[in-house]
Amino acid sequence: MERERERGGAKIPGRNGSHGDGADADVRDKPVRVLAFTSGKGGVGKTNIAANIAYILSQRNRKTIVLDADMGLANIDLLLGLTPRYNLYHVLKGEKSLAETLVTGPGGMQVLPSSSGIAEMTELSRGQKLTLLDAVNSLKNKPEFLLIDTAAGISGNVTYFNSSAHEIIVVTSAEPTALTDAYALMKVLYQGYDRKKFRLVVNMVNHPAEAREAYERLRHATDHFLTVALDYLGYILHDPRLPEAVKKQKALAELYPSSPATRCLQDIASRLCGESPGGTEGGSIRFFSSRTIRSSRE
Repeated sequence: MERERERGGAKIPGRNGSHGDGADADVRDKPVRVLAFTSGKGGVGKTNIAANIAYILSQRNRKTIVLDADMGLANIDLLLGLTPRYNLYHVLKGEKSLAETLVTGPGGMQVLPSSSGIAEMTELSRGQKLTLLDAVNSLKNKPEFLLIDTAAGISGNVTYFNSSAHEIIVVTSAEPTALTDAYALMKVLYQGYDRKKFRLVVNMVNHPAEAREAYERLRHATDHFLTVALDYLGYILHDPRLPEAVKKQKALAELYPSSPATRCLQDIASRLCGESPGGTEGGSIRFFSSRTIRSSRE
């Protein structure tokens, strides 16, 4: 299918996501980029996108951690075929350190798994957020990228994780209901948390023009009713191989590196790699700041 633009053709160095000493030294000198992958509506492919972007970045020797922030209904470990012994629930209970919770996934990416089926995790208290702050700031080898896979919707956890990230990447499909919910999410984050910049990924489209039209519709609404900037980060083509990857519990980019959707994901990863990490201060992780916790809901 004809592409909307030429691909960056970025080379993926290394095998199995291995990182040499030089790469690790470079990462330590860089500020951490915290990217929240979020959506107003469930079922738009947000978790798959976050997992595959993490895989691609890791394959490019970009040290990446993905945090499963869908507290209470976590599934990114299942999606990648991982069987973690511990998760964030054990960290928040003070039973395990974050280092003991980290699981190495495909490509060398690291995953911070969360819990599933535990009701108290669906709304973190201020104390739990402080515990998470201390745990993450204690990590010795910080990543270049920290990807947060939030839950869908506008719950307290969702708004907290989004308001804490450097960049908010809104994932939607081209369906009217998904676009409406994406707008509602941005409205809440703008009005309640003063977030004024968002990036959009339109998933599961049949043609680039379909994604561009969806973006323009959403941008028209945000321009007219909200004072925010909506950047078009990219699109992902509908790919019949994705269900196969899900069944095999593999990242699509790992199992089918040349599939249409994988190429779109590589385009998005290339854009992220080519940007400077704006909004960071002295290499700190803004996501884990007491200021954010004080301003968030109990």
